[in-house]
Amino acid sequence: MTLADRLPFLWPEIVLFGFTCWVMMLGLSPHRATRKLCAPFSGVALAIAGIVAWQTTPGAGQVARETGQVLLPGMVMYAKVAIAVVGILMLLLLAGTVDRADEAEIAARRQKFNPLSSNRAEFYSFFLFSLTGLMLCAGADDLIWLFLALELTSLPTYIMVTMSGGSAGAWMPWRNKSQEAGVKYFFLGALGAAVFLYGFALIYGGTGTTNLNEIRDHIASGGLDSLTMTGMLVALVGLCFKIAAVPMHFYTADVYEGAAAPVSAFLAFTPKTAGFLAILLLCGTMGWSYMPESAAGGRWVADAAGTSLPEPVRLMLWVIAALTMTVGNVLAIQQDSIKRLLAYSSIAHSGYMLVGVIAGPGETFAKSGLAAVLFYLLCYGVMNLGAFAVVGVLERASKDGSTDQVHEIETVDELRGLMKTRPILGWVMTICALSLLGLPPLLGFFGKAPLFTSAISAGEIVLVVVLGVNSAIAAFYYLRLVRAAMLESPDAAAPRTVESPFASRRTAGVLSAAGVVVLALAGNGIMRAAQHAAEYLPATDAAHEPAPAHGPGDHSAASDAGHVVEAPPKPTTPGH
Repeated sequence: MTLADRLPFLWPEIVLFGFTCWVMMLGLSPHRATRKLCAPFSGVALAIAGIVAWQTTPGAGQVARETGQVLLPGMVMYAKVAIAVVGILMLLLLAGTVDRADEAEIAARRQKFNPLSSNRAEFYSFFLFSLTGLMLCAGADDLIWLFLALELTSLPTYIMVTMSGGSAGAWMPWRNKSQEAGVKYFFLGALGAAVFLYGFALIYGGTGTTNLNEIRDHIASGGLDSLTMTGMLVALVGLCFKIAAVPMHFYTADVYEGAAAPVSAFLAFTPKTAGFLAILLLCGTMGWSYMPESAAGGRWVADAAGTSLPEPVRLMLWVIAALTMTVGNVLAIQQDSIKRLLAYSSIAHSGYMLVGVIAGPGETFAKSGLAAVLFYLLCYGVMNLGAFAVVGVLERASKDGSTDQVHEIETVDELRGLMKTRPILGWVMTICALSLLGLPPLLGFFGKAPLFTSAISAGEIVLVVVLGVNSAIAAFYYLRLVRAAMLESPDAAAPRTVESPFASRRTAGVLSAAGVVVLALAGNGIMRAAQHAAEYLPATDAAHEPAPAHGPGDHSAASDAGHVVEAPPKPTTPGH
């Protein structure tokens, strides 16, 4: 297969790459009006990429089977459109993150534009490059492709974190945590990449191929040998860094605190989504139809009577999910910093979504853990952005009372009386925090409920109990945010807060809160799209059969029930 054969899957990424080059040149223009076009052109790029993905991405048809991955063929279009939508909201929040002080000086004619000290071009280009890598993750059909896409997603974020805190004398004059955060993030990111790349190497050693479809076929026909199993386990541990899951979660709070709030919001969605897309693809090569015990020479083999991942993989993900939920929520309770609280909240939400990965596919949305994960990623991207938007909009004057140098609010106490002083921001924080909690009838409830129902359908009752207990624990710190904003009075002794001069940040928060309400009331279409995206094609010679017109449950009964799949003969599948 040549690269030309992959073009039907790559048009959105090609669009983003072309606009990225354009944005890079606009940001280096000596004319201020031209430089200000970086953000609008980035938004146009994402809108066009989303439309192109919707119109041109092959579904579960013949083109997808010949040139793409056939594990979750419907996931590609859904993921790319969702990435474009959330990316536009993130873009609104990024206004003023870099070059704020310099642009103010240039506008006042106190200094001249210096392209060597300007960061606008690079910042927006890295933003688009990271989302390009995220879209490439969704369409990956090869381990090498997946690795490069994951790194293209992550490498720009290291630089965005470092850039976002400003320079000496800029809007965070008394300290600059962003450089420290960027260094931590880079070195720990390199460690995570090395771990999952080593796992990919072991998978190649065990299967003799890097193509995901061929790996799936190899495992289906010969079972999972010890080398391939080890590679899967190591790769999944490495991907825990991307989703900020235990045991690769330690960087999260420091990096979120050190970065500017808009960049922290970006980190909460982009690397996490890339990690979950990669986890779904890796688990798809093994399948969710393995017996917990096998007599086939120590290998884990496919059998339709099974209902879960191979037991070592399921057990490891089970432990990681339980620990991630618990560690994230317990540590979030102890935080006074808003961004650290939201960082540990992000860790906990990764644990929630791992429950859906363990549950696997199902014939309906309520029973499909994969559909629940894909839907929850979109929900989380929307509702989490609103909470960070409030932090990005509110700024506190420096200690001498001046307003020429301001910084983001830091503590939960600085939200006191927000509903009385700035009602719009108060409602944004209240709605988004309650949605993150999962309170009905907001979007978070409809995102979290399928995680419960799919896990119950898969028989993971103990994990459901852990999920329920952690949801109750999370209520403490989310309601703390709501209480500070809605019920408490402003602290007269606290430094005066001002609103960011960038109106698009407030717009991002309002749109996020509106999305939490609107999508909760009219989200059936997105749920159906998520269910279609989660249609998993088991290794029943699917590469040679037409795509099923029904849900995954109709063929998950698996045609070869009671057999150990060790040879290539074509099974007899009902409905084909």
